[in-house]
Parts: sequence; C-alpha cells; structure tokens
Amino acid sequence: MTGRNQINSILIYFVCMLLPSVTFAESPKTLEQLLQKVRQESTLEKKVNIEREEKFRQAKESQEQLLKEALAILEKEEKRGTNLRRTYNLYQNQIARQTDMLETRAGTLGELHGVVRQISGDVASIINTSLVSAQKPGRDDITDALASSKKLPDIKELEQLWILVLDEMVESGKVVRFNTRFINSNGEEIEQQVTRIGTFNVVSNGRFLRYLPGSEKLVEPARQPSNRFQSMAIELEQSQSGLMPFPLDPTRGAMLALLVQVPDMKARIKQGGIVGLMIIFLALIGVIIALERFYILSGIDHKVIAQMNNKQPGENPLGRIMKVYLDNPDIDTDTLGLKLDEAILKEMPPLRKGLGILSLLAAIAPLLGLLGTVTGIIETFQSITLFGTGDPRVMSGGISQALVTTVMGLVAAIPLLLLHSFLSTKSNRLIHILDEKSAAFVAQLSESHR
Repeated sequence: MTGRNQINSILIYFVCMLLPSVTFAESPKTLEQLLQKVRQESTLEKKVNIEREEKFRQAKESQEQLLKEALAILEKEEKRGTNLRRTYNLYQNQIARQTDMLETRAGTLGELHGVVRQISGDVASIINTSLVSAQKPGRDDITDALASSKKLPDIKELEQLWILVLDEMVESGKVVRFNTRFINSNGEEIEQQVTRIGTFNVVSNGRFLRYLPGSEKLVEPARQPSNRFQSMAIELEQSQSGLMPFPLDPTRGAMLALLVQVPDMKARIKQGGIVGLMIIFLALIGVIIALERFYILSGIDHKVIAQMNNKQPGENPLGRIMKVYLDNPDIDTDTLGLKLDEAILKEMPPLRKGLGILSLLAAIAPLLGLLGTVTGIIETFQSITLFGTGDPRVMSGGISQALVTTVMGLVAAIPLLLLHSFLSTKSNRLIHILDEKSAAFVAQLSESHR
C-alpha cells in the first residue's frame, strides 16, 4: 500500500502541474476523487469556453458589421474624393483662365503701382518739409502709406493723394495767420500768432522762424537776418490787404539758415585780427582829420568869400594879404610882389595842414591789408603743416584773415584818398584865390605908379 500511495501522490503532482489554472477547494486524497474533480472542472471549463465562443461569435458578427459599414463609408468617400478631384481640376482650370484674363486686363497696373510709390515718396519729402505742415500736422499719413504699400492703391487713396498735392499748391500762394506753439531763441516753448507766407517763410513779431520736420515744430533761430528784412516782416504782419515787399526763401529754409550764418560786422572785425584793428584805428584817425580840416577850410572859405566883397582887411588869409598891400602903398611892384608871395607862403601851411598825414594814412591802409594777407596765408600754411588738408575748416581762420584784412585796407584807403583829393582841391582853390588877389594887388600898384 505504501508503494501504491507513493504512485498516487506522484500522479496527483503531475496532474496538478498539467492543470495549473484549476484550483481545488480541497486537495483530492485519492485517484477517484481526483478523477471526479477533474471531470467536474472539465465540465465547468467547457461551459466557460462555450460562453466565450458565443461572445467571440457575437463580437465577430459585430466586427463584420462594422467592417461592412467601414467599407461602405470608404466606397462613399472614394466616390466623394473622385468628385472633389474632378471639381478641383475644373476650378483649377477656371482659376488659370481667370488669372490669364486678370493679367491681360491688368495691363500696366504693375507699372502704375511703382509710379504711385515713387510719386508718393516724392510728395512725402515735400510735405514733410513744408511749412504748411506746421499749420496742418499729420498730412503725410496717406503718402507714407502709399510709399510703403505692397498692393495696388484704390481709387480713394489716389484721390486723397491728388487732393493733398492740390492743397499744397493752393497753400503755397496764401498768406495765413494762425496760432501755434514754437520754440523761441531762449529755448522756451510759447504759443503765439505766426504768419505763414506760402511755403516760403514763417514770421512772428518780425522774427523769422524755421520748421523742423523731425519734431514738426517751428523754431526761432538765435541769429536773425538784417533789420531791413525784419522791418518788412513787421509791416507784412501789420497789414490787412494790398501788396507788401517781402523776402521769400524758395529753398524752404535753406537760404535762411545760410543767411543767419553770414558773419556780421563784429565777426568780420574779429576775423581781421590785430592787423584789422590797426587798419580801423588808422581809418578813424584819417576820418577825424578829414572832418576837422573840412570844418576849418569851410570856415576859411566863407571868410575869404566875404572878404572879397569887403574893402577892409579882416582876420582871414585874404584879409592878411590885403593888409600887406594896404600897409605898403609906396614901394615898387617887385618888392610888393615879394612881400605878397611871402604872405601867401605863410598862409599855405595852415591851409595844407593835415593833408600830408591824410595821404600817408591812405597809403598805409592797403599796405596793412597786404600785411594781414601775408600773415593769414602764413597761418594757413602752418595749419596745413600741422593738420593736413583733410578738414577745410582748419584753414578757414587764416584764409578769413587774409581776405578780410585786404578788404579792410582797401575800404579804409579808398575813402581816405577821396577825402584827401576833396580837401586838397578845396585848399588849392583857396591858395589860387590868394595868388589871384596878390597878382591883382601888384597890377593895381603898377597902374597907380604910372
């Protein structure tokens, strides 16, 4: 029995190994129990398998139904795809025909786009720098949009550009007064009435203003044109109608900027340096001498003319010549002639006083101008030696001195020469009167001795 039990135990072990999914509530103790248990489990497993097969069959039928539906949808979509491809090909052919028609009908619209962009850029540059923009800001929006646009402009945009150009043309012929804010010469922003003369100038209280396109504001330059132009501006601002003289700037501010940079008299004198000051000093001395001699000679001239109508000798050159004649009635004509010549020689130095100095100053002035020219050229060559010729402003100081001193010397010499000639003529005329009267006195004495 022991051996049989061992065999039974071994069989049970192998059965358990072959049926690992079967769980036993109670471990069989004999082969009969094991056989019975296996039969029971087999029956249960068949039942489970039958249920699973039924589920699989139902699932298969469901999958077959889904497959039929999917095939039906696929067939429907394939038909739809075929129709869409046919429609796509039809539309593509239509698009190609329409594109050809569009290109044919468009003609030169591409060139028109380029022309509009170019014209918009040109108009934008004019509008940005126009003085009208100070009164009407924001006018360049349409030009900027058309200049940077990548599509064809429509009729409305072209009309706006056309109206903007016409408005600029109309405003260029108007004189308009309006209130606006601008920056004065002190750097303060103030609001004041300004007068715009077309697209050329803007003035306020006689002061010329400039327009800055970047900030779209008016600015008063630190330096203004001459008083003559400012007086014209004031008269224009005060007038209500009629024609008024006024200086126009056709360069839209460029000439005004250059005009205010022109050196004034003080700057010119400073450019002349020490030599220029010497020329001015000598010219002033010459003018003072000329004025003093003109005053004295004019007084002597009046006295001599009055003496010619008076028989009694007075305190003047002709009166003293007459006194010599009257004081020597008994001498011979030769002696009287010598005495009169002596008296005339005594009268000549006061009449010619200062004329030599005036002539000398007129000769020195251009020589000083030449000296300034030479020193200016020397300074220019020294600047070239140190800094080269890359920057013309380095040489401008010496060149300015060279030219300004020459001009100053000539400006001083020419009036001094004219004054010297005028005073010499006046002095010679007085001396000629004295010689004429002296000869008349000698002739009278000769007739009285006959």
